[in-house]
Amino acid sequence: MELSKDEPTPKRGFFRLSRKAAPYLFLAPYLLLFLVFGLFPLLFSIYLSFHSWNPVEGLEAMEYVGFENFKTALTDPWMWTALKNTVFMGLYAGLSQHLIAIPAACVLVSFGGRIRHVLTSAYFLPYITSGIAVSLIFFQMYAPQSGIINQTLLLLADSKWAGWAFTWVHDAMPIRWLEDVALIQPSISFVVFWKFTGFNIVLYSTGLMTIPKDLYEAARIDGAGAFKRFWHISLPLLRPFIFFAVTLTLIGQLQLFEEPYVLTRGLGGPSQSGLTITAYLMRIGWEWYEMGTASALAWLLFLLISVLTALQFIFFGKKGLRNDH
Repeated sequence: MELSKDEPTPKRGFFRLSRKAAPYLFLAPYLLLFLVFGLFPLLFSIYLSFHSWNPVEGLEAMEYVGFENFKTALTDPWMWTALKNTVFMGLYAGLSQHLIAIPAACVLVSFGGRIRHVLTSAYFLPYITSGIAVSLIFFQMYAPQSGIINQTLLLLADSKWAGWAFTWVHDAMPIRWLEDVALIQPSISFVVFWKFTGFNIVLYSTGLMTIPKDLYEAARIDGAGAFKRFWHISLPLLRPFIFFAVTLTLIGQLQLFEEPYVLTRGLGGPSQSGLTITAYLMRIGWEWYEMGTASALAWLLFLLISVLTALQFIFFGKKGLRNDH
């Protein structure tokens, strides 16, 4: 005999659960954790953005100030400097990631299965490596006197076969990668590029493997070369993957924190040229204890990411997600 949906399950042991209550009971631990560590901080940050509050002075020190925190954040010149730095580093690292990842994925897919699997794992390794650990290693590599980058440049300048291309090295030494205003943003962007390019290569490789081989065979029979096959077959059919990857890059770059924070030792670098918007937000909240302004700035950043993502979807998403072929 089958049980109806509303009928309680047979009693087993000390517990008796109805079919409707059982799923909620199993989900209860997750829901409780989400409410405590997910939803409550979110709602509290909205509440906090309209108050002035120093956490050291306790909850009784909280004072309602309306939109004053948003006004303070928007008129803060350091906020605009941090945002400009974030945008430039995002462009340096983000564009280079995709310009390298797409052709690299094409080459990777052309290899055999075993070689492709090995290289895919190698490319993906930086992505799963701790950002803090990677940044600490690059901090040592960028050292002016003992860093491996400057030492390698000196070796190349002194070598017979490559010295002609590195004659400028001795005059430029020691190159202060993290202490020069003109070099710090490209130096930070290179670390971000190194960490995330592998992820995009794997993503684009997956997309390329979904393209039917018959299309390439037909184009090859028609006399299309490698570049024409890439331009007229691979690239158009990769549009949904490109749209997805660019969206992730856009969101990730605007939240850039670990790499610039470690490489500048939390100080923002010379003239604050390595200060990102999230690092500045952290300093407002946890160094200056202005939690209300920090919350307001966090919601302004959320609004900016939402608007840019929506614009990216409106202008490129419909075309990017459409498959005309």
